[in-house]
Amino acid sequence: MSALTHTIEIDRPPDEVFAYASDVLRFPEWQADVLEVHFEGPDGREVGSRFTTTRRIGPNERTMTQEITEVEPPHRFAAHGVAGPIRPHASIDVEPLDDGARSRMTFELDFEGHGFGKAPVPAVRQLAARGAPASHRRLKQRLEADG
Repeated sequence: MSALTHTIEIDRPPDEVFAYASDVLRFPEWQADVLEVHFEGPDGREVGSRFTTTRRIGPNERTMTQEITEVEPPHRFAAHGVAGPIRPHASIDVEPLDDGARSRMTFELDFEGHGFGKAPVPAVRQLAARGAPASHRRLKQRLEADG
């Protein structure tokens, strides 16, 4: 299966959009399923930094460890799951619009199952496909309200 992809336009410059959307500690502000995020070790926010995200998936809470794999301000950010039965792979790409006054952000999300995590991956993808657009709308609302 291909990754879930969603694109949204935001009336804020790319550097502001990137800074907010790639700040993993702010994920709970705009991703409704994220309960908390913590860095493992120093708060590096650079390639190789690891963080844990506790999410509500259906009626359950799951904590996942991810590693930041790309940071190219203000254009690209990516993180990949490194532990657990279901590992998310997520990225954002930010493009300038209107000479940098606005931005187009493209989100990609996919999941990889390991061991007993292989079977529920289609259901997790389906939940993510339903929830991600609402999270992206919240991101847009928060950024545009701060403007």
